[in-house]
Amino acid sequence: SAGTPQLRKAVAAKLERDNGIKVSPEQVIVSCGAKQSVYNSMQVLLDPGDEVILVAPYWMTYTEQIRLAGGTPVVVHADAADGFLPDYQKIKDAVTPRTKAILINSPSNPTGAVWPRETIKQVAALALRHGLWIVTDEIYEKLIYGGTTHVSIASLSGEVADRTITINGCSKTYSMTGWRIGYAAAPLPVAKAMSNLQDQVTSNPTTFAQMGAIVALQLPSESVESMRSEFEARRDLIVRLLREIPGVSLEAPHGAFYVLPSFAGVLSGKIRTDFDLADYLLEKVHVATIPGAVFEAPGHLRLSYATSRADIERGVARIAEALQQLPT
Repeated sequence: SAGTPQLRKAVAAKLERDNGIKVSPEQVIVSCGAKQSVYNSMQVLLDPGDEVILVAPYWMTYTEQIRLAGGTPVVVHADAADGFLPDYQKIKDAVTPRTKAILINSPSNPTGAVWPRETIKQVAALALRHGLWIVTDEIYEKLIYGGTTHVSIASLSGEVADRTITINGCSKTYSMTGWRIGYAAAPLPVAKAMSNLQDQVTSNPTTFAQMGAIVALQLPSESVESMRSEFEARRDLIVRLLREIPGVSLEAPHGAFYVLPSFAGVLSGKIRTDFDLADYLLEKVHVATIPGAVFEAPGHLRLSYATSRADIERGVARIAEALQQLPT
């Protein structure tokens, strides 16, 4: 149920090689995607009323999975002007006697923010001081730009690793979208609890997909670097084009493959909210976006640049055209 021995061994080897995290294969739980790994974590860690701190904008699944486990999301907000980087003081101030865990997503969906090493170290010290768990979703770890460095919090020390569940998967780094292979590495008692839970829910992830994941985790770094480099070029392109549109503002993200620009400067008349604008762009020029409000980032839209440069150019041109014809 926890994955084939071969894949668990390959994941353990990958974590030590790439992330500086030393775990045994028995501490690895392979699931049907990183999303299930997050769900399993919340189910085994939380009791009703426990609080989990997370940083907004966030992927909306996190709050719902916390609630499904009977927990309460405690949201601290990052500012667009700071590139949506977390404010450690806000995280510290959010700790209460009911806090059970801190949830990290770096690089972030939807913002592309990559948490700095100093912030990671501060959060680790905070968790140790209060006896908190750390759940870190690192699914976009290889997609980082501009010389940014990804830091796995569990690599800081054995003491931190003993309080951390590290989550990752194959869908982003290896373009294995739809294969549904994610994994978590956790202290052994937590890993056993996650395995027992999963055994009663989905049993094992698809076996032949696990075979593909073994091959992916052993690919040479050059194959991943070529994709990362192309994503960085696409990021630069979409940021430049969006900045040319009057009323649109954004900071260049340092990871993942999303931008979360602010359209507050164009919202008026019949198009007052990001939901209105997303509907308008879809109906008027057939461009699909996600309203920022679902990530607790009202006035923004999330755009993905996991597509060709030609589609990026065409899509942003359509947005610019549509904004010139906003209904009053």
